[in-house]
Amino acid sequence: MTTGRCLCGKTTWRFEGEPTWQCYCHCDDCRRNCAAPVVGWLGVPLRSFQWTGTTPRIFNSSPGVRRHFCGECGSPIGFEADHYAGGMHLYAGSRDAPETFAPQFHVNWPERLPSLTLFDDLPKYQRTLLYAPEDLSSYRG
Repeated sequence: MTTGRCLCGKTTWRFEGEPTWQCYCHCDDCRRNCAAPVVGWLGVPLRSFQWTGTTPRIFNSSPGVRRHFCGECGSPIGFEADHYAGGMHLYAGSRDAPETFAPQFHVNWPERLPSLTLFDDLPKYQRTLLYAPEDLSSYRG
């Protein structure tokens, strides 16, 4: 069981099993939503996911895109989109054990901030992936 929470602890979540994927995103929307230079994500199937505390508030950031955040402290927690049907994207930093975050790739690599120097050898993709992880090879940057 993997668990997580917001800053104040009122909005909590859990899922069973392993994440489907884990990555870093460099897009402007993610950076602005978290006020961070890069954002760590993990994807889980909705069928394995559950909100366990106060239900988060939802911000419709663009058509078909829903960002979940705590209504009390404002912490961003998750992301759902029509083009990722059946999946919940969770901010890696909201995990109760964030040190277990094991990114597998970067998305939106061309949007990365030039001041951020990264020394990993993870695959770097030009855009956001719209398909399952087994389809990653067709999206190499």
